Amino acid sequence: MDVESSKQQDKGIVPPADQQPHEHRRRRIVCMVVIPLILALVLLFTILALTVFKAKQPLTNVNSIALGNLDFSVDIARVKVYLNVTLHTIVTVKNPNKAGFKYSNSNVFLKYRSDVVGEAPIPAGKIGAGDTQTMNITLTLMADRLLSSSNLFPDIVSGTLPLQTYMRISGTIHILFNIHVVTHTTCNLDIDLSNRGLINQKWRENGAGRESRGQERVTQAVKPTASATSR
Repeated sequence: MDVESSKQQDKGIVPPADQQPHEHRRRRIVCMVVIPLILALVLLFTILALTVFKAKQPLTNVNSIALGNLDFSVDIARVKVYLNVTLHTIVTVKNPNKAGFKYSNSNVFLKYRSDVVGEAPIPAGKIGAGDTQTMNITLTLMADRLLSSSNLFPDIVSGTLPLQTYMRISGTIHILFNIHVVTHTTCNLDIDLSNRGLINQKWRENGAGRESRGQERVTQAVKPTASATSR
């Protein structure tokens, strides 16, 4: 029996008693080193994700809005209005993040008293980390969408046509994982029909409660340029 027990120990079936404390001590040391390292890495990534790499909303800025074309006439006998309006808008979108902003196909809308009367597409694209992209957009008012409005004739007779532009761009920013963000801007303005220009421009960006009020000014109509482009 003693011989068989000695053979089993020699084959490693039962580890020697003097090696067991050494194995436990080595495992304890590994755990004491690895676990704090993992916790430190998790804490580091969490801090970076909440500070340096925190996803920020892209910033939109309306640089200018100009009246490209304005043609209108009033048929008092038939109480009808014939109207053709084109607006040229220059908008910049800044990506303040440490990663690129990839946005999908979007649109800019032209509204008259909450009704959409024109739109222009913004093709999908990407804005690099910390970069700013300029978009040249042309909006043309679609007169057929105004036919049902009972406010158009009084507004034309009063000499002021209220309009609104609205742009919304949505996309993702990849910081450890994809984060969905949205940027948008709204601009309210009036067309002074008698002076053929724009007045009372007011815009709100990113819905953050920040409103920029442009000074009242008249911008004379200029020759229209090509349709909406994005570069």
